[in-house]
Amino acid sequence: MTIPPAEPYRIKVVEPIRWTTREERVRLLAEAGWNLFRLRAEDVTIDLLTDSGTGAMSDRQWAALMVGDEAYAGSRSFYRLRETVEDLFGFPHLLPTHQGRGAEHILCTVLVRPGQHVIGNMHFDTTRAHIEHRGGIADDLAVEAIHDPTARLPFKGDLDVVRAEALIGDVGREQVAFLHMTVTCNSGGGQPVSLANLRAVRQLADRYGLPFFLDACRIAENAFFIKEREPGYAERSVASIIREICDLADGCTFSGKKDALVNIGGFLAVRDPALYDQAAPWGVLFEGFPTYGGLAGRDLEAMAQGLREVVDEHYLAWRIGQVRWLGEQMLDRGIPIVELIGGHAVFLDALRFLPHLPRGQYPGQALACALYEDGGVRGVEIGAVMAGRDPLTKQERFPRLELVRLAIPRRVYTQSHMAVVADTATATFRRRETIRGLRIVHEPPTLRHFMARFEPLLS
Repeated sequence: MTIPPAEPYRIKVVEPIRWTTREERVRLLAEAGWNLFRLRAEDVTIDLLTDSGTGAMSDRQWAALMVGDEAYAGSRSFYRLRETVEDLFGFPHLLPTHQGRGAEHILCTVLVRPGQHVIGNMHFDTTRAHIEHRGGIADDLAVEAIHDPTARLPFKGDLDVVRAEALIGDVGREQVAFLHMTVTCNSGGGQPVSLANLRAVRQLADRYGLPFFLDACRIAENAFFIKEREPGYAERSVASIIREICDLADGCTFSGKKDALVNIGGFLAVRDPALYDQAAPWGVLFEGFPTYGGLAGRDLEAMAQGLREVVDEHYLAWRIGQVRWLGEQMLDRGIPIVELIGGHAVFLDALRFLPHLPRGQYPGQALACALYEDGGVRGVEIGAVMAGRDPLTKQERFPRLELVRLAIPRRVYTQSHMAVVADTATATFRRRETIRGLRIVHEPPTLRHFMARFEPLLS
């Protein structure tokens, strides 16, 4: 599909951006303990920390807010969302949640017992945390190519089905809670998963009688890549590809803050009514009554509308095209990134960017801070800091990838903003040998990357 020559929308409302000086940013970094999560958003020029909940809603989504039904039980806004989810995903049973991690909490509470494995391509931070909170083991078994940032393969988010089956054989079927596929695979550079691989995962699940769930928060972007890259799908609609993906799974967790184009909200959707009956009481305890799930009726309405809009292929072509443009700018300037370029973010390869820094000095975190210092651009480390410590041994975990994610909010920034990001990364790359490592001076026991504090090493 041809990428549209300009944004497929008009701008109705603008938000001023504050431009800071380098001196201000150096001071602000120190005050924040060199943790970009701890910065005030108003002190960030271009905010690429996350694409989760940071997008711009459409005029129709804002209009949908006005018809939200705020009934505690039986809200018509819930039924509209449930109908939309069933139409698009095919799952008839729905539990709304305040966001995607709420759905993960419920699913892991129902399915994961201590010592059980959850086998996936590459689990993201909250998914891993919920599995480990239940005493489970999160296994990342993506294909080997995902660990090579320069491998230009179309579906590096695929699961290595041979290794997954070997693990099931080693630990026994009863020690596996479920199979889990993140589409697209965020931790591995936003890499998509092929339908051929998803069919193989379904067959594996059937051979061993295991449940198979999706983290579907970026499923529309994954479907667009299937349309672009997988033989036989060029003439298929994105909506039909989404349905084919979901037809292979038993259910999904979903953060509406990504491909539902809203600022808050999510859901757990399942096919099995018995599983829904198990999950719903936990939903009441953790999130709220099953027809609102921690959300206002207006949020349910906006999410339903956003799910209708996300399958617009002109929007998706622009969305993925904007990310691709930024990534190509980086490549043209010799800046090392994960290839092929993913759907929601450009991922800088910190190990090639800062080869002089050992892993224990957190090169990804150091690089993210340097980008903010140089241009007020806020990204996020996807590496050792995010991986945290092994829950049993308390030893550092050093994943094979050490990345900085520049996640682009949906319908927020223009190409001019992306040019500023590319120029900032270029300036940082030119001074890369001067960037110092960091050490942790405070870390919480779980999801440490959100609240940890650092200080620069002297040499």
